[in-house]
Amino acid sequence: MDTSIFSTLAANYEGWLSLIMAVCVMGIPVLASKVLTKFGVFKEISDLNQEVVDKKSTRTYWVDNQKWNKKWGSIFMLVIYACIIPFIITAEPQAWWMYFVDIFVILMVYDFFYYLTHRFLFHDGGPLVWVHAVHHQQKNPCRQDSSYIHPLEIAMGLGLYVGTVVALSFIMGDFHIVTLVLTWIAFSEINLHNHDRQDSDRFPFKYLKHASDMHHVHHSRFTSGNFATISLFYDWLFGTLDTGNGWGKNKRES
Repeated sequence: MDTSIFSTLAANYEGWLSLIMAVCVMGIPVLASKVLTKFGVFKEISDLNQEVVDKKSTRTYWVDNQKWNKKWGSIFMLVIYACIIPFIITAEPQAWWMYFVDIFVILMVYDFFYYLTHRFLFHDGGPLVWVHAVHHQQKNPCRQDSSYIHPLEIAMGLGLYVGTVVALSFIMGDFHIVTLVLTWIAFSEINLHNHDRQDSDRFPFKYLKHASDMHHVHHSRFTSGNFATISLFYDWLFGTLDTGNGWGKNKRES
């Protein structure tokens, strides 16, 4: 048996870096949340969403879904960090500007494929409407409802990020651990905030409220637009931007 392939894989396996990344991805948002949610608008947002969570926590079906997805999410994360990330991560130094380029490319490519998946598989008569319908049971979601989804959607969401990074690594090379940590936290936290309920729109939180409002428009009707998650760029580009009056054939008069 040719052992060269296994030797090459073993030599390129960065298990410790992957473990450090996992700790950072899980730990940094928790620490940041504990600090930020004690002050100002972030506290207002946190308190408002916690009130909704407290009410929903009395519903058995909602609690069961959260537990089910926490279990499956943990399994998917274990597979990703043990079997995929170690082969595409590096700690080799690079030019400072490359971090910004890599982060921008990863997030925008990821969002492009997320847009396509969300629009054509989960909506518009797509084959996985039945999967996404679970998530759309929440017509006016709160932050925690970002994880009120079918387990298959968890796998697809994580798979889109990992698949994007793996595909780009063949073109751009292995990605620095800082890049992977920041992009993972970004796509996760942006998705969480899109489901946030937020009242305050005073500077500098106006865009955060706009992003949340646009995703709540998406949840309000299964025929609504706003399919991207990182930004509204692809919705603007492909004509699915929906400010509450629908889009395309579902467009309504103001």
